[in-house]
Amino acid sequence: MLGIIASNVPYKPEASSLANEIKVSRNDIPNYLLFMEKAGMIGQLRDCTGGMRGLGKTEKVYLDNTNMIYTMTSENANIGNVRETFFFNQTRLNLDVISSKVSDFQIDKYTFEVGGKKKGLKQVQGVDNAYIVRDDTEYASGQFLPLWSFGLLY
Repeated sequence: MLGIIASNVPYKPEASSLANEIKVSRNDIPNYLLFMEKAGMIGQLRDCTGGMRGLGKTEKVYLDNTNMIYTMTSENANIGNVRETFFFNQTRLNLDVISSKVSDFQIDKYTFEVGGKKKGLKQVQGVDNAYIVRDDTEYASGQFLPLWSFGLLY
């Protein structure tokens, strides 16, 4: 199961297809994902739905950290996935990180889109409290924040 997730990260969980792939009951998949998360192997990005309706509402599944990405996919690691995994790993420790409807992540009233040095504001245009988190950027400037700075949250 971890191998399937690793090859498709960020993985959008589809319980039926995953259950068929590993030959288990569809109803067991949310439990397996929860156990893997508690074991520190994955992180589940959930949406903003709360209460009973929010149980099991996982938008994406990430490997727990970037080291696992490089271990399991070697030279085929997707740099966009590495960036998002790093951001999610560093922020979820102390903050409630949920999926955003317009970008990658939402923390409280702030929206974050993670990308490379050339990532622009197009995707978050018109969104209040939106920031672009860029890799290969040394300094913060306006709505642009360097990805490395989120490592200081850990």
